[in-house]
Amino acid sequence: MTAATDTGWANPLRDSRDKRLPRIAGPCSLVIFGVTGDLAKRKLMPAVYDLANRGLLPPSFALVGFARRDWDNQDFGQVVHDAVRDHSRTPFREDVWERLSEGFRFVQGAFDDDAAFDQLATTLADLDEQRGTDGNHAFYLSVPPKAFPTVCEQLQRSGLAQHTGDNWRRVVIEKPFGHDLASAKELNAVVNGVFPEDSVFRIDHYLGKETVQNILALRFANQLFDPLWSSHYVDHVQITMAEDIGLGGRAGYYDGIGAARDVIQNHLLQLLALVAMEEPVSFEPRELQAEKIKVLSATRNILPLELNTARGQYGPGWQGSQSVPGLVDEEGFAADSITETFAAIAVEVDSRRWAGVPFYLRTGKRLGRRVTEIALVFKKAPHLPFDKTMTEELGENALVIRVQPDEGITLRFGSKVPGSSMQVRDVNMDFSYGQAFTESSPEAYERLILDVLLGEPSLFPVNAEVELSWKILDPVLQAWAEQGTPDTYESGMWGPRSAEDMMTRVGRVWRRP
Repeated sequence: MTAATDTGWANPLRDSRDKRLPRIAGPCSLVIFGVTGDLAKRKLMPAVYDLANRGLLPPSFALVGFARRDWDNQDFGQVVHDAVRDHSRTPFREDVWERLSEGFRFVQGAFDDDAAFDQLATTLADLDEQRGTDGNHAFYLSVPPKAFPTVCEQLQRSGLAQHTGDNWRRVVIEKPFGHDLASAKELNAVVNGVFPEDSVFRIDHYLGKETVQNILALRFANQLFDPLWSSHYVDHVQITMAEDIGLGGRAGYYDGIGAARDVIQNHLLQLLALVAMEEPVSFEPRELQAEKIKVLSATRNILPLELNTARGQYGPGWQGSQSVPGLVDEEGFAADSITETFAAIAVEVDSRRWAGVPFYLRTGKRLGRRVTEIALVFKKAPHLPFDKTMTEELGENALVIRVQPDEGITLRFGSKVPGSSMQVRDVNMDFSYGQAFTESSPEAYERLILDVLLGEPSLFPVNAEVELSWKILDPVLQAWAEQGTPDTYESGMWGPRSAEDMMTRVGRVWRRP
């Protein structure tokens, strides 16, 4: 027995509970279906390389691609190489690449091709023998949702979904998780008929971002903010995801889906859950998920829906100095398309902490700039010692969590203007990740892929979260379907007039990030 053990001290280099130490995945493989798609090339393959470059993948790791292309292993390796060269976050190192590429394999076939999945099973068995992957395999479904049932059924038929002994099999699913509550339940039933829920990882890449995870640190590691984080001091909360790009070339995915299904149902309601949840007993996955489920269960639309929601579709306009077309003039969209590119809803959380505090969620394409942020806007002070002229330049105090692109936190408050008179106006206290830390933040997919391989489900929504989110959004979608055509807004602006009216009616305004 060591002296450290005798005295009751634990060696942090040996203590697996020390969260400062990086966790390295064990022997395993990652199979990517849809490996020829844009997501795989721009995000998944570079993330795998970046994990290897950071020393977080085992020497026995293998990457398997599955697609229709007539490629061999060498062709697939070249595709991965090009994707890594173009999109990886970390510098290219030849020694890392050589070790990683030894585990590349490619299987040609269609999703309904029994022989191709039998070949995949043979390939994975060979990797267990040759690379020591130990029967641990994750299947990443980077494919359209309509293909999920076919792939899952093939994985079950070929025996790939079944694990034996201590090895594991996991499936990773990209959004959208259905297009309404009924379809989400059907999809969950199909997936859970093949994989148990603890082996299903639903990717929401926003939850892998450092600034989103920092919400938990900001709230629960700092006594400074906790007393203010409630209806006693918060007037309302705004959660915004704005993009300045249009949808040219994405009609096949986006037309008929729209902004609310694409962003509010998953990203924004997940952000709401993290902002509004109570402190969990621990950061164990079950405890975090339980608190998020409580929040989503207590979230209600503010009625009437026609006054507390807004939707729009971008028309022609200017994005910076460039003239851009409206949605119906984009390639692939019909002239009578009613797909919304802007969506805003108002909800409230029926809990003791948040009673009476509206949460405003909005997202849109072709808006003023690209930004994702969470803003807690505080109630105004009564200003009893001040007359109106002293505070006429003072707005509302706000705590703003900037998720992207300039990750950080801003605290806006009032300060005296230098001079002989008493005048108060807004100033900002700013924290920036890029300035405070020397190490750059990992990409979201790095964190999420590693968590899949580690079997760490904290950042992945479970069945109940998905279905509760649809339960919130479904009435809004039904009301919009009855209203017909969405409002039009000029590209480069901040949405339709109906969105402004939605806030003006209650004496509030949208932030202009």
